[in-house]
Amino acid sequence: MKLEIYQIDAFTSEVFKGNPAAVCPLDEWIDAKLMQKIALENNLAETAFFVKNADVYEIRWFTPTYEIDLCGHATLASAFVIFEILKDEETQVKFHSHKSGALSVEKQGERLILDFPSRPVSPVEMPDGLIEAIGKQPQGIFKARDYFLVYETEQEIAEISPNFSRLLEVGGHGFIVTAKGNSADFVSRFFAPEVGVFEDPVTGSAHCNLIPFWAERLGKTELFARQISSRGGELFCELKGDRVKIGGNAVLYLKGEIYV
Repeated sequence: MKLEIYQIDAFTSEVFKGNPAAVCPLDEWIDAKLMQKIALENNLAETAFFVKNADVYEIRWFTPTYEIDLCGHATLASAFVIFEILKDEETQVKFHSHKSGALSVEKQGERLILDFPSRPVSPVEMPDGLIEAIGKQPQGIFKARDYFLVYETEQEIAEISPNFSRLLEVGGHGFIVTAKGNSADFVSRFFAPEVGVFEDPVTGSAHCNLIPFWAERLGKTELFARQISSRGGELFCELKGDRVKIGGNAVLYLKGEIYV
């Protein structure tokens, strides 16, 4: 069997920056075990697979070790493939995920705008070992799907160097660290060793938590964010009721064929 594959750098307009995602368009669904093997072989934070069903694209996302419930950068990358390579849609792509429901991506010039569910965080008790694993005491700790640690300065976020073995002992899907930014409304980083991603370069799904949190803290619904990983990424954000808009650019790095 031969499958098309594209590698897209998302949330950036330059190759080698942003977050790389593999995208595999399918005519029909293949076995989940095979999709997981392909994702492991790609060894990227996520590989997205989609199948067109009438006017909606069913989509699934895999880390190298795990099928994930929601992924922003691989959805952005999938929309880029549909708009720019497959030429299937002009201004909007409708996705559906069995794990996260209806999603969409709108094309506004060169920018792609994700429409995702808002996932506000709630305060939680600090789990044993988390401070030692992260290495810095936060101002507050919250959680939705992922642990969410708030710090005072961007410099603190940049200096965090987790002990990933200890993070695995703490348990949990992922760990978001965030603070007000110097040249952005807020900055963040994201760690998810449990699903095979030690540090994700740019994490769209984390902004489902970050946008409602910082919109309330800063008193505004339109925000500019940076994820300050080594690759870095820029996100143009808006809170709209129980949804969030997450905008960014994308660029093609690779296209090829898989033989399985």
